[in-house]
Amino acid sequence: MRRKRRIKKTITLAAMGLCIMIALGLTMYLSILIYGYYAIDNKKLVMNEASVLIDENGNEITKLFEENRQLVTKEEIPDHVKEAFIAVEDQRFYSHQGIDFRAIGRALYRDIAAGSKVEGGSTITQQLAKNTFLDHEKTFMRKTKEVLIAVNLESRYSKEDILEMYLNRIYFGHGAHGIQAASEMYFNKHVSELTVDEGALLAALPKGPNAYSPINNPERSKQRRDLVLALMERQGYLTANETVRLQGKTIPETTHTITRDPAYASYVDLVLEEAQERFSLSQEEVLRGGYTIVVPMDKDMQKVSYEQFRDDQFFPEGGAEQEVEGAFVLLDNESGGVIAAQGGRDYTSQGLNRVNSKRQPGSTFKIPGVYAPALETGEFTPYSLLENEENVDFSGYTVQNAGGKYSENLSMYDAIRHSANVPAVSVLDQIGLSASKAYLERQQVELDDDGLAVALGGLHQGVSTIELASLYVPFSNGGTYYEPYYIETILDRNDEEVTGSDLFSEEVLTAQNAWHLTRMLEAVVTEGTATAGEYDGALAGKTGTTSFTGAEGAARDLWFTAYTPAFTGALWMGYDNTNENHYLTDSSAVPVTLFKSVLSKAAQTGIMENHAFELPEGLEDLEEPIRFVDIHDLNAEIAVSWSGAHVELNWTKSDDERLHYRIYEIEGTSMKEVGTVVGESRFTVKRVNPFSTNEYVVVPYSPQTQLEGPPSNHTEVSWSLFSRDAS
Repeated sequence: MRRKRRIKKTITLAAMGLCIMIALGLTMYLSILIYGYYAIDNKKLVMNEASVLIDENGNEITKLFEENRQLVTKEEIPDHVKEAFIAVEDQRFYSHQGIDFRAIGRALYRDIAAGSKVEGGSTITQQLAKNTFLDHEKTFMRKTKEVLIAVNLESRYSKEDILEMYLNRIYFGHGAHGIQAASEMYFNKHVSELTVDEGALLAALPKGPNAYSPINNPERSKQRRDLVLALMERQGYLTANETVRLQGKTIPETTHTITRDPAYASYVDLVLEEAQERFSLSQEEVLRGGYTIVVPMDKDMQKVSYEQFRDDQFFPEGGAEQEVEGAFVLLDNESGGVIAAQGGRDYTSQGLNRVNSKRQPGSTFKIPGVYAPALETGEFTPYSLLENEENVDFSGYTVQNAGGKYSENLSMYDAIRHSANVPAVSVLDQIGLSASKAYLERQQVELDDDGLAVALGGLHQGVSTIELASLYVPFSNGGTYYEPYYIETILDRNDEEVTGSDLFSEEVLTAQNAWHLTRMLEAVVTEGTATAGEYDGALAGKTGTTSFTGAEGAARDLWFTAYTPAFTGALWMGYDNTNENHYLTDSSAVPVTLFKSVLSKAAQTGIMENHAFELPEGLEDLEEPIRFVDIHDLNAEIAVSWSGAHVELNWTKSDDERLHYRIYEIEGTSMKEVGTVVGESRFTVKRVNPFSTNEYVVVPYSPQTQLEGPPSNHTEVSWSLFSRDAS
């Protein structure tokens, strides 16, 4: 009886112990599940991915990243690449549940035998857990957490999903995070194109990206790759013959540059700014978010402008503490998209981007600030006569022409060609500053200036290089202003378009006036202030210089704003801080030369074509100006016929058949017009008194400006009873 009680007690205790063990086991299991559940933050599984800049044709330009990573799917990764990683990192990957106890035991045995840690027992799942959710502190608790998270990852995700996350996350050296970035870095190809030996080389790197780098340590890298191939053969992924053949292949000796091209630095920073302003994406979001950003950049033009900007021959010599700097931007005439941008001669990322720096635009501002709005009033034409006299007082404001040349008046055409100051101020005074401001505001340029100095670009805050270029775009495309931009569209990593604010555009002047301005600005380049440098294509533009009062003949800013049939650009030169030790003594010929050099280089390399400006259908072309001719050889001969005496006048005429010639007969102190001819070099004065002294003069006349030119020499005809003399 007592024995039965003992047996019963033993059974009871055993049952209780078993229940306690089961309860503890369940508690531990639930603890693992609960800890793993809360430790796995799905947001941490969303990996940083490089954003990519592509052009409008889908060609990749560069990558933007904190970690150079491009995510790929498990379907894109070849099986032989996956097998290489499994062979070297976790050969029982498909059979364990996150922890490989056999691998742990083998690792402990080898560590004890070696007297140090020589082999790890972590599975691929554990490595993913460690790299994603834990810091790198080597403690017992960290290892425990790693195991707990790994078990939960296995319960939540498939093996293929875990392998995909692992291969996208691990570091391969030289800035490449994830297998796609590594594939491009070392082999310049997509991961789907990797061969078996290439996949084995990549599988060799995670253990020690620097130690086994084919660039830093080619011998060790090959040995490690060959070991991976041997493990693949041992585990049945390769035959012996395949292994021997693949182990004989060479390894890459150079990396392929995929980002950080300094030629793109200015443009990239401007893209990041616009992503924040238009799309509300912070720089951090762009660098980590895996966006595809479509930009209007022409990467060849961007590189050409970068190379020219780096050439010291195009810039004046700098001062003791500063170099002469510059900014350049080129826009698409039909959209406002930025084709190329340079924010400085030696621009560094996140530095001062001079494309956005505001400077006084000088005479380049005469066109959008004065002449374009003046033409739009309908009160002016290209051959309207403008005031050009010295010391004219315009409501208390006086101005001088830079060249010191004056005349009673000057046509708008010639005022623009010679960049005369007095006519520009005169026109602004006539149309009113309000008309100028209204025109500019329609192009998103607002001025707080109230004086006539606006006509000469004397602005309090100034304008930026990109603003000035955008003000010239309407002249090139028939009158439409387009807000300049660096981003066409942004797609997220799911190829969904990111919503941004709309770009602004508006028709600001008539197509006819735009064409007239193009013709006048062409003359600036062919025979005006912008003849410096060489470019064979069609080009219209305007120079500008602002003065520095600290020294005689000194300049603060040098400008050239110009356009071809396809592109409109602006180029600025100057010191960041102009002072008595740092000022310019050169003219605007310097930026003109550099601007033309960029275009010439682009044309030579086939980036752009030298098309001429074509007259749009339905518009009237602007006639070339009629120029006066000096007449010094007027002579007269008298002739007698049955109808009476006549005087034959002869002179050398202009090649321009449009020029008129007015013939005057001089009688004492008065002049009497006796006739007019067009494009002729002779005139007959009929039925003159042969017994009087007759004196004549010829005066050229322009129907464009309705002005007379300089009179010819005077010629006198006298009659004698016995002789006929003409002089």
